[in-house]
Amino acid sequence: MRLSPNIHDLYVGKVVLGTVLLVWTVLVGLDVMQALLGELKDIGKGGYSFAHALAYVAYTAPRRAYILFPTSAVIGALMGLGQLAATSELTALRALGLSRRRLSISVAVTLALLTLLMVVGMETVGAWGDNQATVLKNTARNGNVAVARYSGLWAREGDVFLNAQTGDEVVRDGQPEVHLRDVRLYELAGDGRLQSIAHAALAVHGADGWLLKDVRRTTFHARSVEQKQVAEERWESKLDAASLSANIARPRAMTARDLAKSIDYRERNGLDARDFEDEYWSRWFYAFNVLALCLAAIPFAFGSLRSGGLGKRLFLGILFALGFWVLQLLFSRLALAFKLDFRLAYALPPILMLVVSGWLFKRRSR
Repeated sequence: MRLSPNIHDLYVGKVVLGTVLLVWTVLVGLDVMQALLGELKDIGKGGYSFAHALAYVAYTAPRRAYILFPTSAVIGALMGLGQLAATSELTALRALGLSRRRLSISVAVTLALLTLLMVVGMETVGAWGDNQATVLKNTARNGNVAVARYSGLWAREGDVFLNAQTGDEVVRDGQPEVHLRDVRLYELAGDGRLQSIAHAALAVHGADGWLLKDVRRTTFHARSVEQKQVAEERWESKLDAASLSANIARPRAMTARDLAKSIDYRERNGLDARDFEDEYWSRWFYAFNVLALCLAAIPFAFGSLRSGGLGKRLFLGILFALGFWVLQLLFSRLALAFKLDFRLAYALPPILMLVVSGWLFKRRSR
C-alpha cells in the first residue's frame, strides 16, 4: 500500500481538520465562558478584580483546550466523514480505489499531527499558564504570598520573609501536610537591618505547626557573625499554610518531567504518590487515547452516517467520547483504590475500543 499522501488523502485530511477545529473552537469557547462566569463570584475578595478574572481564564485556556481536544477530535472526525458520506464523496473516493483502511489512515495522520501539537502545548504553555493563573489569583486575593518564576514561592509574616524553591501537599497518617523544600527565612530587625538567615532543607506544616529540618542559621550581630546547625527546629509562625498550599503546583499543572521528579521524591520519602502517578501516565497515554477513540468511531462513518444528519453525527460523537472517558475514569479510579498499575488502567480502555472498532470495521467491509 502506498504510504505517501496523494490529493485524496489531503482532501480528506482538510475536511476533517476543518470540522475538528470548528468543534474545538465552539467547545473551548463555551468552557471559557463558563469559567469566566464562575470567577465572577470571587471578584471583590481582596484585590481580585474583573481584569484579574479575565487574565486567570486566559492563562487556563491552553489547559482547557488540551482537555477538550479528544472530545472535539471524535466529534469533528465523525462530522467530517459524515459530511463526505452525506454528499456521496466517500462513495466516489471508494470508486477511485481508496480503501476504507486508506481513508482511516488519512484521518489518523491528520489527528496525530493535531495531537502532537496538544502534547507539546500542554508540556509548555499549558503547564506554565495554569501555574501563572494560580499565582495571579492567590496573589490578588492574598497580598502576603507571591510566586516568582525562577525563585519559587515567597511569603511574608511580619519581619520574616520566606522563600521556598518547591513545595508539595501530602497526606501522612491521614493528616494533610504542606512540605516546602530548600527554604530560606530572612529575618529583619526593627531598623530594617538583616538580622538572620536560616536555610532549611525541608519545612513541614502539620497539626502541630511548622517544623524545620536540617537547619543552618546565620545570625548577624553588630560586630560578629554566628552560625549554628541543628537537625530540627520548631518555627513559631502563624503563616497561613492554606495560602501557601494554594500556590503550590497541582499535578495537573505540572509538566511530565516535574511529575516524574515529584513521584521520585515521594517514593524515596515513603509518601503517597498515586495522584501524581495518575496524572503522569495520563499524559503518556493521551495521544494513544485520542487516536484510539477516533479510530473506534470511524466505522460508523462508512455505514449508519450515510443516511443520518448533523444531529445523528453529534449524538454518536458525544456518545463515543462520554462512553470512553467514563470507562477510562472507572479504570483509573479502580487503579487508585486497589493500588493497581496505572499503565494498565490507561491502556485497557483504548485497547477495548480498538478491538470493538476492528470487529465493526470487518463487518462493514464484508
